[in-house]
Amino acid sequence: MRVCHVKSAHFDDPNLVSTAGLVPVMALAQRAGLAGLVEAHVSVPGPAGAHAPAKIAAVVAGMVAGADSFEDLAVVRHGAMDRLLPGAPAPTTLGTHLRAYAFGHVRQLDAVATRVLAALARSTPVVAGIEQVAWIDVDDTIKAMHGYAQQGVAYGYSKVKGLNAQLAVLSTPLAPPVIAGVRLRKGNVASAHGAPKLIADAVATARRCGAAGLVTVRADSAYYQRPGGAAAPAAGARFSITARTNPQVTKAIASINPDAWTAIKYPKAIFDSLAGGWVCDAAVAEVAFTAFTSRPKAEQVSARLIVRRVKRLNPAAGAGQGELFDTFRYHAIFTDSAETMLDAEAHHRDHAIVEQVIPDLKNGPLAHLPSGRFTANAAWTTLATIAFNLTRAAATLAGVALAKATTATIRRHLIHVAARVACTARHLHLHLPATWPWAAAFTTLFEATCGPPPAAST
Repeated sequence: MRVCHVKSAHFDDPNLVSTAGLVPVMALAQRAGLAGLVEAHVSVPGPAGAHAPAKIAAVVAGMVAGADSFEDLAVVRHGAMDRLLPGAPAPTTLGTHLRAYAFGHVRQLDAVATRVLAALARSTPVVAGIEQVAWIDVDDTIKAMHGYAQQGVAYGYSKVKGLNAQLAVLSTPLAPPVIAGVRLRKGNVASAHGAPKLIADAVATARRCGAAGLVTVRADSAYYQRPGGAAAPAAGARFSITARTNPQVTKAIASINPDAWTAIKYPKAIFDSLAGGWVCDAAVAEVAFTAFTSRPKAEQVSARLIVRRVKRLNPAAGAGQGELFDTFRYHAIFTDSAETMLDAEAHHRDHAIVEQVIPDLKNGPLAHLPSGRFTANAAWTTLATIAFNLTRAAATLAGVALAKATTATIRRHLIHVAARVACTARHLHLHLPATWPWAAAFTTLFEATCGPPPAAST
């Protein structure tokens, strides 16, 4: 391939758009009732709060297209976008709107986000299989900030100056993860702060999305506290939390019978068909356990302690140098799961799925938190979750190939598609690039969202 000589470049065609994929995605948002929910729940006072549905839709559309700052929201106003998505306010107007938010208005946006997700769950396979099994993964992340006058910015546990975002991610065995809840917090907050409320809200959101069966809340050792451990059962869910290695847990691990360990499938494991099991340096065992014994007896929690041990290797040892005895690293899980020991341990390791969602967000709308006002950034974070869930739902409608792709891939295949807008008999038509590699997926999505509504069931 080589570059041909191009004599000039002019931005002079009013009928072109570079993000034609916003049309089916925002049609999906319209079917989910985004505008009506904003109208019903968000009540920002004054001129800045006027026309909130149009402003929120414009911010979400910009985020779906990849905007990570107020200035980037101008992407919804180029070329013929005013014919496809009319009424998009200027970026400065959108920034003024978000800066007018108070804490209560952010919570109103949270209510909108959960209801939009529930509507998407009813109309798309974004949470397929949720009626059987659902997992809620709770974790937090630091978003680095560098401004000297931004509200809430502080040095947190990772020694990074910024703000802390706490997420609850909802997933099923058949569907990719979506975001059931998010809270933006000051930078020096403890990881588990506010977790009981977030867990309760996330479980309620899962139920609203159709979770009629088992719901399990998973978290790492930062959430190994009595409030977090009690929040899931109080909300009608199970819990699976990585236990901290304190003297109480160490004593329980030491009490495990040496013959109770069961080898598991792990990296470098070999299955022995004759023995009927795995030959591996990793094994699992469990023991009954009561946590938080320093608290009053009514606040103690009794459940299962499932322990995975992995043989500790010494890479500094010389070749041929033997070891005196085996040493292991232990990873304990405190859970009330009714699953078998091996299933419960394997499913807890899947908690790492939240680490896919966090960089996905930071590679999109959360690449920056654009305002100096904390509440504006909190509103921006909540809107980022709506955009994330919308993008994920659109990908599931486009076909299985993109259902579990990253947001950047979905954006590249379905959103950033150039098109020429034509009008015939008062109907708009999109003329898209010939031989587009992902034309079939785009067409499937377009027909599912912009075609006639499904027939009413009788």
